[in-house]
Amino acid sequence: MTDLEKAREFFGGDLYATETSGIVIDEVGEHYARCSMEIKRKHQNAYGGVMGGATFTLADYTFAVASNFNQPQTVSVTSQINFIGMAKGKKLIAESKLIKDGRSTCLYEIDISDELGTKVAFVTISGMKLSK
Repeated sequence: MTDLEKAREFFGGDLYATETSGIVIDEVGEHYARCSMEIKRKHQNAYGGVMGGATFTLADYTFAVASNFNQPQTVSVTSQINFIGMAKGKKLIAESKLIKDGRSTCLYEIDISDELGTKVAFVTISGMKLSK
């Protein structure tokens, strides 16, 4: 079984992200994840833009995959999302990268764009490691 298959199997237990939101893990590596979400009507607000909560769910899930796959159990402590622009495409793509890995805490940045390259949001999440 590949790392991607293992990650999809394990994190498939996050039903809100995977079933309700439709988020898919596209790539996983050491302290890294790329996930995507097809934009459906259920993700949109009354104006047709992607709801901020849907965008944040994608960021939070991507952080969870990057910080927990083959790592100590990690939970988010603080997060900040900066909305940059509206998605023009039909899919959101989030890429989570480790910025700092401390003994008990970590910091990740998550860039979110659409498949056309439109930047949608920039997110930072700090995490606390619950086990070693």
